[in-house]
Amino acid sequence: MQTANRDPVLLAWLDGFTEVVGRSIAWLVILMMAVQFAIVVMRYAFSLHSVVMQESVMYMHAMVFMLGAAWTLRHDGHVRVDIFYRKLSARGRAWIDLLGTLLLLFPVTLFIAISSFGYVRSSWAILERSPDGGIPAVYLLKSLILVMMALLLVQGVAQVIRQVLILRGRAPGNTPEHDEVV
Repeated sequence: MQTANRDPVLLAWLDGFTEVVGRSIAWLVILMMAVQFAIVVMRYAFSLHSVVMQESVMYMHAMVFMLGAAWTLRHDGHVRVDIFYRKLSARGRAWIDLLGTLLLLFPVTLFIAISSFGYVRSSWAILERSPDGGIPAVYLLKSLILVMMALLLVQGVAQVIRQVLILRGRAPGNTPEHDEVV
């Protein structure tokens, strides 16, 4: 009974962690747009070019995408072919989500993490830099692959807990939030 009482606390903590990361990283979109605007103004109004600024937009875009993936999973924002899913009961959707997490999310995430570890380690070993003289931290950019996998695993654990609670009747079922196409 003690672990049953801890499940919602752990779920809330995991979801909260994902929420903080996702909301924090979302602010980079505004900064990314401002830097891109500055690049355009500098190039066309003053004929100036900055490789560092160009690369910073790429780095921010990578951070938004990779660090926001777990938040997107948390909010059911990934692409789903839900021909039948939408019409299932809460328990049916919970089974689909649970099996998808256990049989797809975890194996694929672990495969990507394991197979990219050497790639990231090699980049760190030489402290890889931009070949164009831009940001001297390509190794940090490549590290985002592993951070993304860790964040997806954390949110995957939260998803498993949530679906088990739904299947046990201890949490309300999820309702698809997407607009119904008629």
